[in-house]
Amino acid sequence: MSINSQLQTGNFTRTVAVINSQSMVEIKFSGQDMGEVVAVYPQICLNSCEVSSGRVNYGGRLIATVVYTDAEGKLCRVQKGAEFSHYADDERLAPAQRGDCCLKCERYQVKRDGSTFVVAVVAGASITVYDGAQRSYVSNIEGAVCRTESANLLSAVYFSGESEVDDDFDCVASDVLIPAANALVLDCSARSGVVEVSGEIYLSLLAVRDSQPVSLDRIIPFKCELSCDEALLSKRAFCRAEVKTVNVNCKVNEERGKCGVDFNATLAFSGHFFEEEEVALVTDAFCADSALNLTFAEESTRADVDFKVYSERVGGPCAAKAKLDYTCAFLAAVLPSAEFERTADGIEGSVTATLLYEQGGETHSTEVNMPFVTTLTGLSADCKQISVAVCGMSLRQRAEGECEGEAVLKITAADGETRCVKYVTEAAEGEAKRACDSAVSVYIPAAGDGLWETAKRLSASPESIQLSNPELTFPLTGNERIVIYRPKQG
Repeated sequence: MSINSQLQTGNFTRTVAVINSQSMVEIKFSGQDMGEVVAVYPQICLNSCEVSSGRVNYGGRLIATVVYTDAEGKLCRVQKGAEFSHYADDERLAPAQRGDCCLKCERYQVKRDGSTFVVAVVAGASITVYDGAQRSYVSNIEGAVCRTESANLLSAVYFSGESEVDDDFDCVASDVLIPAANALVLDCSARSGVVEVSGEIYLSLLAVRDSQPVSLDRIIPFKCELSCDEALLSKRAFCRAEVKTVNVNCKVNEERGKCGVDFNATLAFSGHFFEEEEVALVTDAFCADSALNLTFAEESTRADVDFKVYSERVGGPCAAKAKLDYTCAFLAAVLPSAEFERTADGIEGSVTATLLYEQGGETHSTEVNMPFVTTLTGLSADCKQISVAVCGMSLRQRAEGECEGEAVLKITAADGETRCVKYVTEAAEGEAKRACDSAVSVYIPAAGDGLWETAKRLSASPESIQLSNPELTFPLTGNERIVIYRPKQG
């Protein structure tokens, strides 16, 4: 008996590759009478990302803000920017594909060459490349016994956009030297035609009060809508936010002793959600008269179904690069950030900040690191989409030469589940089977066999197995005896 496969096709979006790359960017500062550099804030944002044959080209902009002491010991700031470009190679890449690039400053170093300062930054890039593709699956095979199942096939929908966030507030300061901002998405969902994103910007200001540096922190909420024509039904979505630009204008009110701050930031968003299509497809098949050669395809997709937010207070001893004793008066802990790794039940890492302190009438600085370990309750072990922001950090001397810190971490995690589906994409008839001429066969199954496995071994339909042996309960224990009756031919 010849077989005939019914093939269904459809389009979907798939991830082609995830590429990590690094580049070195340097900015030179000269022409200023710069004493000791006490704080550096490098800010990186993406300009472009293009995929070509075997290569992805990306470019960005680095803005480095440097705070230093002049000849009189006064704190001054200077800012300079530079654009850079880099590439990463991968043989899977093609011009029709699209790339989503996330840039971050992995580390920086300040080098001095005479009167010139050089800020060298290692810019890390994580690039996800995706492309449209076509999937084919068999929905029925005439002339064969098929196991047909209902399955949800997923197709990723990627979106991006920008939005501006404004805020104004008063602070007790005479000037702002460095505004450092980090944005976290706390919730994201897609609905008809748009993607709604909400979150918070964690603003850390290195300011001056009474000629002394101080650290000021503020949380600025935001909510925006991004246009997305492919969004149809309400769905949870994954989204990340990048602070592209930050502008802070200060107006000093000397009578009130306050500084009015006008804050404006441009946020760039990128993310994805999944469209689902419920279909009936063949996951296995066999022929009673001949062998059946099947070709399978398997899809494994990590679907984001839940968004979790945690607030954790961490604290403990800190390691400092400089020697600190009771001659050091702590002034401010500024520019806090967190590096972390995933653990079985949470995350562990360290909070890094720049400590400004006074010693011998001069202002100095050093980098401090505070390790932390925190448990994230209810988070699946294989969740990797985690972001952390530091909402302020305080430092003190617990004893001479010992530094102790405390910080609040805001943690977001896009949790989900891995969905796997395996289906038949092609069926071809093989060699004829040797016919059994026995009127009755007795089959001894293996423990754990289901109805389909039993029917496939016996080359009989599941319905005929149940009809001939109504007393069977699946899965089997291995102690059953299955009787197959074959009608007399001719």
